[in-house]
Amino acid sequence: MTAGLLGQLAVEETHRAVAYPSLFLLVALGALVPVVPTGAVVSSAAVVAYHQSAPLALPAVFLVAATAALAGDSALFWLGRRGVMSRGGSRWLDALRARADPERLERAQTRLHDHRVPVLVVSRLVPAGRIPVMVACLLARMPLGRFVRADVPAVLAWAAAYQLIGVVGGSLFPYAWQGVAVAVALALLVSAVPRLWRWARRGRRRTGAGEARGG
Repeated sequence: MTAGLLGQLAVEETHRAVAYPSLFLLVALGALVPVVPTGAVVSSAAVVAYHQSAPLALPAVFLVAATAALAGDSALFWLGRRGVMSRGGSRWLDALRARADPERLERAQTRLHDHRVPVLVVSRLVPAGRIPVMVACLLARMPLGRFVRADVPAVLAWAAAYQLIGVVGGSLFPYAWQGVAVAVALALLVSAVPRLWRWARRGRRRTGAGEARGG
């Protein structure tokens, strides 16, 4: 029994030595390039941590995810700020503007002046809401230090939300892979719903405009 417990602890220790750096890299990369579904990555890591015996596994996932998100946001903001400060701009700033929904960008610019921290927190929690707010911060020429301080509560709330999804998935099933599947599905669903909603709204607008022209 003791040998089995020691073997389990050794396996978990090896897993953590690989998983935490991978989690950091994936979340930081996902903050820079919108290819990696970072919410699903955090939820999956939380499921695995939930099924481990180490008492600090879940807090470690939370800290690594939040730190990586802050690092990625800060790096992206710094790259975009270089474009704002230069005459010719930069490909990073152009890419951010291209990814920012015009309606969300306009709302973010309106709310940013009086509600900087709450706007950043909400933008991190709402899928596809981070980039318009970041562009609004860049256009307002917000200093990097001020952005980082305001982004800290945003990444903490984001990491806590997706970790909670993972804990719920892990608590429902006895095996980690089952919880991972549920957590990934929930995280992807959360990120897809706003996009589907905007797509449906645009479709209704186009239909309404077509009917108005036809009438």
